[in-house]
Amino acid sequence: MTRPSPRLISGFLTVGGWTLLSRVLGFARDILIARFLGTGAAAEAFFIAFSLPNMFRRFFAEGAFNMAFVPLYAKKLEAEGEEADAFARDAVAGMVMILTLFTVLGILFMPALVLAMASGFADDARFDLTVAYGRVAFPYILLISLAALVSGVLNSNGRFLAAAAAPALLNVVFIAAMALAAVFPDLVANWMQSPTRSGLVGQALIWSVPLGGAVQLGLVWWAAARAGHRLLPRRRPRMTPDLKRLLIIAAPAALAGGVVQVNLLVGRQVASYFEGAVAWLNYADRLYQLPLGVVGIAIGVVLLPDLSRRVRAGDTKGQRDAYSRATEFSLLLTIPSAVALLVVPTTLISVLFERGAFTADDTAATAVALMIYALGLPAFVLQKVLQPLYFAREDTRSPLRFAVVSMVVNAAVAIGLAGTFLGYAAAALGTTLAAWAMAFLLWRGARGLGEVARLDTRARQRSWRIAVAAIGMGVVLWAMNVLLGPMLVGPWRGLGLLILVLSGIVSYFGLAQLLGAIRLSELRGAVRR
Repeated sequence: MTRPSPRLISGFLTVGGWTLLSRVLGFARDILIARFLGTGAAAEAFFIAFSLPNMFRRFFAEGAFNMAFVPLYAKKLEAEGEEADAFARDAVAGMVMILTLFTVLGILFMPALVLAMASGFADDARFDLTVAYGRVAFPYILLISLAALVSGVLNSNGRFLAAAAAPALLNVVFIAAMALAAVFPDLVANWMQSPTRSGLVGQALIWSVPLGGAVQLGLVWWAAARAGHRLLPRRRPRMTPDLKRLLIIAAPAALAGGVVQVNLLVGRQVASYFEGAVAWLNYADRLYQLPLGVVGIAIGVVLLPDLSRRVRAGDTKGQRDAYSRATEFSLLLTIPSAVALLVVPTTLISVLFERGAFTADDTAATAVALMIYALGLPAFVLQKVLQPLYFAREDTRSPLRFAVVSMVVNAAVAIGLAGTFLGYAAAALGTTLAAWAMAFLLWRGARGLGEVARLDTRARQRSWRIAVAAIGMGVVLWAMNVLLGPMLVGPWRGLGLLILVLSGIVSYFGLAQLLGAIRLSELRGAVRR
């Protein structure tokens, strides 16, 4: 029997709440990075080095593999019970074998990977530093990919807490390492040789990557074991019929994931030719990733296993209800977030990051990128709503075709316009336009699925009300930004930003309730569940 939609919303809130905590800790992490490293060589080397395992993680774990594994595991769980965990154990064995080999190759060929990601570093000191950092960080891919697989098992069983909380631990490790390097530099220098404070902080940061991955894997593995899921392989890797089916489904998704990573690579390449741009784009990315992570990850994690069960059960009405509630939930939080990032980008960045090595010029450059990313925020989240419609039916080919089109759009814009007045901002614009192209193609393709891919009356009626409430909130934010101006640049700027944010939240949810875009009683009911 499939779960009712209130449980679906409750899952969204559980995952979204923990993801919000992780993103807040991520802000604290990046505030410290901006404080100690600014946009200098150590900062850019860390951002590129950390992006390498993250890029392949999205390719192997949250991308191709997870999108293929979760529907198959969820269906086995519904039909065969204990056979589902046997399938998961075989998947763990295969993943360990493949990713161990891949990790070794990545460490050996790290100079080539750095050139592929940021060839603009080739002729300066950033290149050797990034290669050294990359070799330390790259084993993270094995640890976090295994954590993603175990998280898929937990999520399919309706256990969202540990998997959602795990990313927060990585940021805790980052913050603790930087604090240790900054407060006790002599102690840290006993293990890490560096003539400068920024060098010590950079080394502490990069060694936190594999340590944080191990902590994340440990948490979800422990949670799975407590829930009765013993996932340690009992035999050597072998090609079972189930794994063969998994690879057949995953192959197109892997190619689609590769296309998405090419988009990221193009942006990094363009940025690497503008001094400081890698860091500017990263700090802007952190801000727009807050709503994208809270909403997009929650939708993707909860919706896919739910839809997979409903597809197997032939529950057409339930599928449409799940799709409509997911769309409604995503728009409810994404539209106002995009408006806020467009209205007060400079204030947000200056208060959060402008201190120490991060200057007013860095704030202005980062704000431009943030506004461009904000225009694409709804498209990024809508992709998370639309893709499960395909993956729940084991259709990974259609998203591949759409991803290729988005890659062409991204490359044409980012590379073609980098030499114009846009400069580094062309990378952000390419990302945004590619996101809208992907969302449009997913939506158009989903129309062939019939009723299950059509929003119900409630979702359609609430969508325009959400947009109106968000515009009203934008007006309030603009007025409050002007009113609080002196406080936002003085010693009380943190308090000023808090007042600004709270005014936006109160005005938005007040208008949304007044216009009928939301019923707060529904959210309270979901939270209680």
